[in-house]
Amino acid sequence: MKEDQYIIAIETSCDETAVAIVRNQTELVTNIVASQIESHKRFGGVVPEIASRHHIEQMTITLEEALEDAGMTLDDMDAIAVTEGPGLVGALLVGVNAAKSIAFAKQKPLVGVHHIAGHIYANRLEKEFEFPLLSLVVSGGHTELVLMREHGSFEIIGETRDDAAGEAYDKVARTLKLPYPGGPQIDRLAQEGEETIDFPRAWLEDGSYDFSFSGLKSAVINRLHKAKQRDEHLKPEDVAASFQASVVDVLSTKAIRAAEEYGVKQMIVAGGVAANKGLRAALQEKFEGSETELLIPPLHLCTDNAAMIAAAGAVAYNQGHRAGWDLNANPGLDLELFGGRKK
Repeated sequence: MKEDQYIIAIETSCDETAVAIVRNQTELVTNIVASQIESHKRFGGVVPEIASRHHIEQMTITLEEALEDAGMTLDDMDAIAVTEGPGLVGALLVGVNAAKSIAFAKQKPLVGVHHIAGHIYANRLEKEFEFPLLSLVVSGGHTELVLMREHGSFEIIGETRDDAAGEAYDKVARTLKLPYPGGPQIDRLAQEGEETIDFPRAWLEDGSYDFSFSGLKSAVINRLHKAKQRDEHLKPEDVAASFQASVVDVLSTKAIRAAEEYGVKQMIVAGGVAANKGLRAALQEKFEGSETELLIPPLHLCTDNAAMIAAAGAVAYNQGHRAGWDLNANPGLDLELFGGRKK
């Protein structure tokens, strides 16, 4: 009888220090996340130097807590996976060097993982993938439609040309003087408001699956500034609802159109903005009755975590990918190149 396979993973790409263990690629054993939100809140965003210092402080504590929670030791692990990029270079370095140290000390295989591949594979912890599939990746730094024909293969068919959706959310939230992180605050307000303002929707060229949210962000900010100059009161709830309606309309419409054109079996939603109630509802409405199955991860797997890195790392490990002791942080790591790397 085949023994169980255990992958332990480390994620430190931004402002969460996370360690997780996955068994046999798809079974989550433990997932520990140390958040830094309170530390960055007063700055209105993530401060890279502070994030790196917190990772250093939390790395060993988080690792020990994960192992204790699982009732396991590092000797029980088959491989060590770690986010190598993209992300904040200083933050990535903490995780990469921790993983290299563990792998060297225990003489375990080391596997580097692309952060966005991790977000996509978070869904596999809930349900097995059926190819071909599309993933709608929506986060603070990324908005992409990714086609997968097999495990570990990533083809970007559409991406943002300027601001990512999550980035637009944060900038609009700051203009509305909402606390950090802004995305959940906008989503919460939008549930209480009505779409009373017709903000623009950037559809771009016919047949394009690219995105653009810079114009929408500017339109919202300009509308708020004009209202202030005219001493006109705009309900924040209605501004949030109108802004969110524009974002989710473009995302959900392009997602269903791409799913139909490419004839995929599954549409997977990935990234922090996948936690957005408005987006989840819009996608569920668009895909109701569709032959394409819609998969949206539970909230705890939407934001940055190490479970997703372990899930993606397990696939890479079983495909024979190994990192050397020269593994380094790669803040600009390309998803398509990552998927196409040779063993």
